Amino acid sequence: MKRKSWRLFAIFGLLGLLLSAAVSCSRGASNYGSNNAPGIEFWTMQLQPQFTDYFKQTIAAFEKENAGVKVRWVDVPWSAMESKILGAVSAKTAPDVVNLNPDFAALLAGRNAWLDLDSRIPEQVRSTYLPNIWKASVLDGKSFGIPWYLTTQVTIYNTELFKKAGIAKPPATYAELAQVAKQVKEKTGKFAFFVTFVPEDSAEVLQSLVQMGVLLVDAQGKAAFNTDKGKAAFQYWVDLYKGGFLPQDVLVQGHRRAIELYQAGETALLGSGPQFLKAISENAPSIGAASAAAPQITGESGKKTVAVMNLVVPRDSKRPDDAVKFALFLTNSQNQLAFAKAANVLPSTVEALQDGYFKTVAADATAADRARLVSASGLEKAELLLPPLKDIKKLQKAIYDNLQAAMLGDKSVEQAVADAATAWNPHSAP
Repeated sequence: MKRKSWRLFAIFGLLGLLLSAAVSCSRGASNYGSNNAPGIEFWTMQLQPQFTDYFKQTIAAFEKENAGVKVRWVDVPWSAMESKILGAVSAKTAPDVVNLNPDFAALLAGRNAWLDLDSRIPEQVRSTYLPNIWKASVLDGKSFGIPWYLTTQVTIYNTELFKKAGIAKPPATYAELAQVAKQVKEKTGKFAFFVTFVPEDSAEVLQSLVQMGVLLVDAQGKAAFNTDKGKAAFQYWVDLYKGGFLPQDVLVQGHRRAIELYQAGETALLGSGPQFLKAISENAPSIGAASAAAPQITGESGKKTVAVMNLVVPRDSKRPDDAVKFALFLTNSQNQLAFAKAANVLPSTVEALQDGYFKTVAADATAADRARLVSASGLEKAELLLPPLKDIKKLQKAIYDNLQAAMLGDKSVEQAVADAATAWNPHSAP
């Protein structure tokens, strides 16, 4: 895959569908104020050099509106952010505003690392953001972050393979996906899709359980998936694997393999962000020409997932008022709309999402531009499907490990679900 494309993917690595480890960029830093002037420090994740001009202009506008306040912008490589912010928080040297995602931010929110924003941001301001998106940065009833940019998954599909398989339209539900998987395999000999069951990789399968109506944990954080719906969701994936409708290497290969297979024309479907269509056209022009986008697949719950980037303010910030003011400025509708257009992402404010950029495209628009409309159309109902747990990766591992055992025939579905619940519950203790 071209290095240029992997750089692009880093911007959207928050989806959990692209391997952030595949991106390697050097850290850069920009200082737009005097070190002696009153100021705040702002960290982002791997947004230089693509968006240096955007941030330079936005920071300058903020400084003009807030005389005497300077913003020092530091851009941190994606792969280094977690370790750097953990170290900074522990040493009480954290910046004043940090760009994270709710999953990781929730881990430190549970340790009281972030400023409680509810008392600092009025309800009328909070209501300017999409309600379900604001909830993504709430833990134990307290708001620890401000939503920033978003991406939602779409279903990218190969129209030529669909024609060969005699399929008129892409699947909308997991039930339809199972039928498509069988038909593609029987008619073309290829697989309909690839999804990884590697615990350390994508959470797509974990999210699918929620979309199938499974409650992962209860109000106390205990496993809640040892139910009929939980067993049915496990059985769904077991049947597809044992039926030969999933590649055998789904147990050992990550999401990068899904990308490789789709671009090679070996699979008919790929769940990813709409911006990935541009990369497909660059890396595999013939596949890109045959590709189109449809809404993301869901289950009986009708829920659709969204990936969120947010801004948090460390509790130890020496300038919390200026930090909150800057975070709100960066995420206001005007600035979000400008960044969404520059980065091909979605905004988290109600007003920005109503812009015509997300409503219509020209008749000769590219597949990527059309996919943007598909992605934006479901955003108001999209939500963060995984609960804000500090040990969410441990929950994923408990489920994936036991689901794999059932897929390989080492355990019954009933035993796999029960064992996954038992494996998780020790981690749910306060």
